[in-house]
Amino acid sequence: MPSNIIEKIWDAHIVKQNPGHPVILAIDLILLHEVTSAQAFKTLEEKKLQVFDRTRCVATLDHSIPTRKNRLEIYDEAAKLQVQTLRENCKKWNIPIYDFDSGHQGIVHVIGPELGLTQPGLTIVCGDSHTSTHGAFGSIAFGIGTSEVGNSLATGCLLLRKPKTMRVTFKGRLKKGTYSKDVILKLIAEIGLGGGNGHVIEYTGEAISSMSMEERMTICNMSIECGARAGLIAPDETTFNYIKGKQFAPMGEAWDRALTYWKSLPSDQGATFDKEVVIDISELLPMATWGTNPGQAVEISKSIPLLSELPEASRPSVMKALDYIKLTEGDKLNEVPIEWAFIGSCTNGRIEDLRIAAQVLKGRKVSSAVTMYVVPGSEEVMAQAKAEGLDKVFEDSGAQFRMPGCSMCLGMNDDLVPVGKRCISSSNRNFAGRQGPGSLTHLASPATVAASAIEGKITTAERYL
Repeated sequence: MPSNIIEKIWDAHIVKQNPGHPVILAIDLILLHEVTSAQAFKTLEEKKLQVFDRTRCVATLDHSIPTRKNRLEIYDEAAKLQVQTLRENCKKWNIPIYDFDSGHQGIVHVIGPELGLTQPGLTIVCGDSHTSTHGAFGSIAFGIGTSEVGNSLATGCLLLRKPKTMRVTFKGRLKKGTYSKDVILKLIAEIGLGGGNGHVIEYTGEAISSMSMEERMTICNMSIECGARAGLIAPDETTFNYIKGKQFAPMGEAWDRALTYWKSLPSDQGATFDKEVVIDISELLPMATWGTNPGQAVEISKSIPLLSELPEASRPSVMKALDYIKLTEGDKLNEVPIEWAFIGSCTNGRIEDLRIAAQVLKGRKVSSAVTMYVVPGSEEVMAQAKAEGLDKVFEDSGAQFRMPGCSMCLGMNDDLVPVGKRCISSSNRNFAGRQGPGSLTHLASPATVAASAIEGKITTAERYL
């Protein structure tokens, strides 16, 4: 029977399957950061267990660390304890950690791909919901809870039920000024927060095959926002060219063997899925969110939907979202003023994202009413940005070019949007208080964020490109 890529990877990792029971699934790569690993390691100690295979583990600092220039001094005591605990655990268990000034410290979902650790056909887990980012390489990658982090560390496996499969086909190619962030926001707006519940999504279509790896990572990163367990894209020449030569990529004969396997992964002709979705994005225009979840999004040139246009069951939640975000049904998004702008995160903190933002900002000034942070996703991205002079572009425009980390994506570090202030952000979530208590967040692409920072209101970037 023809198989899809999800089934191929899943079946290749089954250690044991008893009828009617969850499967014991082998895990190839365990990514660790300072927030969700401490309790997992403590469990190992309490149960007198060992790390099953340290070579499958990689750690870094990202979530709770500061991104100011003098970041080595962590003022928040809870964050300082998290960082020190991860360092101690990695030393005790001999697990590689990418610490400050290692050259590769950064957001866990940025450093995995740039080091060549993320490869097609792998199963990848992390105590972070946006682990699906790694699916851009043709892997099954998903977030897990702290107890599951402990289980995977101790056994190299997890007890799981096989997910359903879903294929999303994007027809057409993107217009100038429209990006992969707009594509994934369009999907979530179309199918809703629960549209992918219980599924692993394969993304296909001309739009996907023409995307760079950075763009594909943005798509897969936000799979979780429509309820999917994970999202992935079949590996192709773009994937192979990105991986080749990276630090942990196979070399020589090992590369040839890996390539042969990787090329066998794409879904077979005639493979079936539990659910199919087709979206034409050839006329798609830049998107932004207007509410308090990524599914509440619309093209910036359009108005916030009227309640009368929405299903009756969704109206109470929409009213609640609009009340929080301080907008009204029918408002024009491109007339909404902003006070903060953020470019970064595991969604859009890669070098390509920074290049796009710099293209918009070069020779221009951020509005005096706007505070703008540009935060590279890793030390490698930061170094590349400096080599290309992008840091000067940002600083000359009035933006702050900061040190690597998750930063303003979530209210877990020093970088917070003040209470009641409105931020346009290239990150992945806009829940109430996500960027700080009482913060108001609109999600958009890096180009849209940069253009909006210049104008002091939500706007598109076409005129600046």
